[in-house]
Amino acid sequence: MHSASLWTVSPEPYDSAVSAALWRAYYTEVSDRWYLLHEGRRTDPAELERGIAADSGSRLKAPGGQLLVARHGGEPAGTAGVLMVDADTAELTRVYVREELRGKGGAALLVGAAEDAARALGAARVRLDTRGDLTEARALYARLGYEETAPHNDDRYAEHWFLKRLA
Repeated sequence: MHSASLWTVSPEPYDSAVSAALWRAYYTEVSDRWYLLHEGRRTDPAELERGIAADSGSRLKAPGGQLLVARHGGEPAGTAGVLMVDADTAELTRVYVREELRGKGGAALLVGAAEDAARALGAARVRLDTRGDLTEARALYARLGYEETAPHNDDRYAEHWFLKRLA
């Protein structure tokens, strides 16, 4: 069976158990990567819990947002979220695929589904930000037609900003 046929993507409530587990996995990975790079340690457990709790994902619900979950072989494998930031612009967030499933087409499928969701919400363009150490993400966005732009926020962890106009 071709790997792409093992993937499905569908909307998921931001507060479901599946969404919460994938958010925890995503946040743990990006937080640990940052601390390992900058301080040579993993995230302090109490700080990790505060960070996870600080963003419930509630913005990723109708009418202005949506959370998508990818499944591989029926098992939760990744997420992508979109939220409208103005009448024409959606922001792509929480793009994550479990490490053992990377390189199997899930991330591109998720981003494509998120772009479709953004169009359905009325977006003419999608923007995002990411960090310099997330080289895989930057390569993915460039491959999918996102162009690096000037900063659109002052998030302390954002180092690269991207924009894509939707057809």
